[in-house]
Amino acid sequence: MSAHPTAEIRKSLLAKGFRSVDSHHEMFWLWVGGKKTSISTKISQGAKEYGDSLLGLMARQVGLKRGEFEELVECPLTAEAYVEILVARGRIRLDSPR
Repeated sequence: MSAHPTAEIRKSLLAKGFRSVDSHHEMFWLWVGGKKTSISTKISQGAKEYGDSLLGLMARQVGLKRGEFEELVECPLTAEAYVEILVARGRIRLDSPR
């Protein structure tokens, strides 16, 4: 595993359904089907790059294993596949149509 520039992580999160909210840190909340979920993570405003320990923490926050988070950032893991993982692990629930 290696370090990733925060700009790359930010771009990947936004491409996978997260929305950014600026505060002391830049917070990212996952939105699915037009609804905000409980899945979130943050990026420090001053950080240029995140190493293994912070990437591992972010992975846990967004409901993934460390290797899966690498795939999320590097883009082999699609937004749809990511949501399927979260549903299978019970981290989010998709509303069924009525």
